[in-house]
Amino acid sequence: MSETPKYAVMGNPVSHSKSPLIHSLFAEQCGIVLEYRAIHVDEGRFESAVRQFRAIGGKGLNITVPFKMAAWRLSDRRSTRAELAGAVNTLKFLDSGKIYGENTDGAGLIQDIVVNLGRSVKESSVLVIGAGGAVRGLLGPLLEAGPAIVHIANRTAAKALELSAVFSGFGPCTASGLNEIGSASYDIVINGTAASLQGDVPDLPTSIFTEDTLAYDLMYASKATAFLVWADENGAAQCSDGLGMLVEQAAESFQIWHGIRPQTAGIIRQLR
Repeated sequence: MSETPKYAVMGNPVSHSKSPLIHSLFAEQCGIVLEYRAIHVDEGRFESAVRQFRAIGGKGLNITVPFKMAAWRLSDRRSTRAELAGAVNTLKFLDSGKIYGENTDGAGLIQDIVVNLGRSVKESSVLVIGAGGAVRGLLGPLLEAGPAIVHIANRTAAKALELSAVFSGFGPCTASGLNEIGSASYDIVINGTAASLQGDVPDLPTSIFTEDTLAYDLMYASKATAFLVWADENGAAQCSDGLGMLVEQAAESFQIWHGIRPQTAGIIRQLR
């Protein structure tokens, strides 16, 4: 059996994942020898796949859809932000035999917005569109960054209100349906739905954008998503997809496993 430390990303589908390339570039940069691959896991086989991977020398895993909640349940110990998110995207196998679960998505988002895009979240007004698992993983770190307000808008208002109730103790967090957004404008508008990859744009007033607004889509593709095209056409000052967040959350995972955080800017440019 190879003694090279093994890491992987598990998901379904997973063949499109950039994680093997990203972690290989991180390892090369940091002088660390590792194996990292993508593993397709069938529904209902997640726990057995994780235990099998560990048995052959696996040290850690990244987890993508649809297994982040299953990874949360499988974790013996969880970070505070993973506990809040109700989802885990990074597993570390501890020498004690326990499994540690973390969620690096929100930290990756904040790093991308603040460091790579040069925008301050502190005292900013933030609109988050959507109330699914991806959004839940972001709200804790987003509120920790000290915004003036985070407003969650979702097609089903009840889901947004439910999230707001969970996170309002961590900072100013409000919620509504998409059709109740009113005429308010925001410094940062984050699309937390995958709809724009299918060409769908949320039914929101264009008044949410100003000449200073950052429009951010958690999704990324080879060309601008429908949401970013719409935002640009309606006055957003700055538009960005989620590729930077992908690299930054991967860097957070890498640090959890190896104790060193790689430099990301050059790798983001390379992936572009």
